Amino acid sequence: QVQLVESGGGLVQPGGSLRLSCAASGFTFSWYRMRWYRQSPGKERELVADISHTGGSANYADSLKGRFTISRDNAKNTVYLQMNSLKPEDTAVYYCNAVKWSVPPLQYWGQGTQVTVSS
Repeated sequence: QVQLVESGGGLVQPGGSLRLSCAASGFTFSWYRMRWYRQSPGKERELVADISHTGGSANYADSLKGRFTISRDNAKNTVYLQMNSLKPEDTAVYYCNAVKWSVPPLQYWGQGTQVTVSS
């Protein structure tokens, strides 16, 4: 069955770094665009970063450009999110998402991993 399993979250001090991973299985990973979303308590889920199925192009939320980097390894069926210079406002549950713009669109979600930025 389809699985997206995030890992790498945790508690980090402001200014620190974390690298999230999302391991995919049960579908053809290289056919899917991959995304990271995040959701803080009381807020809507927001798109953090997006990468094409080949990894050739990536997009970021404007507020995160320069601090976060999305990448993927299609040989390992894994997408990553490198997060640097973390701020308390980056505290959220981070979700991995796979999307294929077929008819109908296909979309899968991971269970999320908690990132807490606090001193």
